[in-house]
Amino acid sequence: MPSPRKVNPPSSSVAGVELSNPNKLLYPDARLSKLDLARYYETIGDWIVPHLANRPLSLLRCPDGWTGQCFYQKHADKGAHSSVKRVEVPEATGNPSYMMITSVAGVVGLVQLGVLEFHPWGSQAPKLNRPDRLVFDFDPDDSITWNQLAEAVQLLRSLLVELGLTGFLKTSGGKGLHVVVPIRPTLSWDQAKRFAKAIADSMVQTFPDRFIATASKSRRRGLIFVDHLRNAEGATAVCAYSLRARANAPVATPIAWEELTRDVRFDYFNLRNIPHRLERLKANPWGAFFDLKQSVTAAMLRRLCVAR
Repeated sequence: MPSPRKVNPPSSSVAGVELSNPNKLLYPDARLSKLDLARYYETIGDWIVPHLANRPLSLLRCPDGWTGQCFYQKHADKGAHSSVKRVEVPEATGNPSYMMITSVAGVVGLVQLGVLEFHPWGSQAPKLNRPDRLVFDFDPDDSITWNQLAEAVQLLRSLLVELGLTGFLKTSGGKGLHVVVPIRPTLSWDQAKRFAKAIADSMVQTFPDRFIATASKSRRRGLIFVDHLRNAEGATAVCAYSLRARANAPVATPIAWEELTRDVRFDYFNLRNIPHRLERLKANPWGAFFDLKQSVTAAMLRRLCVAR
């Protein structure tokens, strides 16, 4: 299990990247500067880089802080640090370059651009057409309690176990929870999307008083939206250990299933306490994530009536 890196004495250079305006507050409510963010990512670099490496990125940039104007960026920025790599992504209009990182310096290089949130693709180069993870985003109506949400993700966990799959849990840094399922890259994007939708639909059919699988907010009252739409080509989900552009610098954090005994949403995990959490963890809750070799099989597809 990696240990958080030791941070060097105060400097405007972090991981070999020189920061411009390092004292600019990007989380003014929490008094956190660009330099603080860069040091955070340097400290937890060994934890986040494996979840970002070799994946096209959708980035939320907030050059004036999370309370200022923010925008998503996909295509490569010519002004990015040399540690930020490029990857060509086939699109209907051509093969534009997306930004991609392979190192802690690359992460810090994007912080230099005012990036607060990292949203990687569900596939890695060079097999961009073959997803290697599925993401289920549980987005609860405001009336849903923590216990109801915790029970909901446990229901998905049980369904996955019945299918022969293992899912990993993380907070979103907001009101929801994510369940991430690493898979061998054997499915097309269309197959992955239809498989994820079939799982969400199964939950809705079994518990129609708890779940909804459509994005319509007007129909979500009192329900939990099982968002399977993040499994389409080009769709993304926030990366494990990424900051969120919200009050108090919350962090999307991998947790153990046993940690559902307390409400760990929103800023429960944040920039200030994540390094300490990682230092004192006795076991990495996602320790088996990258070593787990599991596939969505033909039998699983048949069970959920998904055509290959």
